[in-house]
Amino acid sequence: MKKSLYLGLFGVAAVALAAAQPAAAQAVNPTGFKAGDILVHLRVIDVIPENFTSSVTVIGGHVNASQQVAPEIDLSYFLTDHFSVEAIAATTRHNVSASGTAAGHVNVGSVWVLPPTITLQYHLAPIYGFQPYAGVGLTVAFFYASHPAGGIVTKAGYSTAVGPTLDAGFDYSLGGNWYANVDVKQMFLNTTARLDGGAVIAKTALSPTVVGFGIGYRF
Repeated sequence: MKKSLYLGLFGVAAVALAAAQPAAAQAVNPTGFKAGDILVHLRVIDVIPENFTSSVTVIGGHVNASQQVAPEIDLSYFLTDHFSVEAIAATTRHNVSASGTAAGHVNVGSVWVLPPTITLQYHLAPIYGFQPYAGVGLTVAFFYASHPAGGIVTKAGYSTAVGPTLDAGFDYSLGGNWYANVDVKQMFLNTTARLDGGAVIAKTALSPTVVGFGIGYRF
């Protein structure tokens, strides 16, 4: 529900802003950025695992990972007035469980995820101070500091996940070199969890939606 609200509000704002700006003005306005600029954002992100598909050997069931809010920092380097490369740094802790298994609801434990992501972004011309962008990139998710829940789960390990990422957002000029920022990323990630030394293997498509709100500064 929260994800749908985020995406709905973002979509309505984007359509309204695009409709308000005359096409000719969009064509001639500069982006406000130039080659060599560095834009740093500090955001608060909401990581929403989708758990699109999953399977659990031996006991059956569906894998779930909890939603998590955390800080994030990113850095964008402008290759041209329109194109930039962005790198993000953030880490989040998630509780993992399995539902609908032969043993009922099973608490697997918790794990930290470090998902460095690189995206190539295209920045459009400003629309009344709003500067939309869209991008595509790659995420590599490392899982660490896993803590099994105990009981029937005494050990849990997770495989590194690699997958594509789609990105869209906008910067809003606050004057000078300061910007407000809204950013939405959709990551497509699959991981395999080996529980109790491989006695139970769980595969899941986590594919988190990451919604961020923050502030940016251009150097």
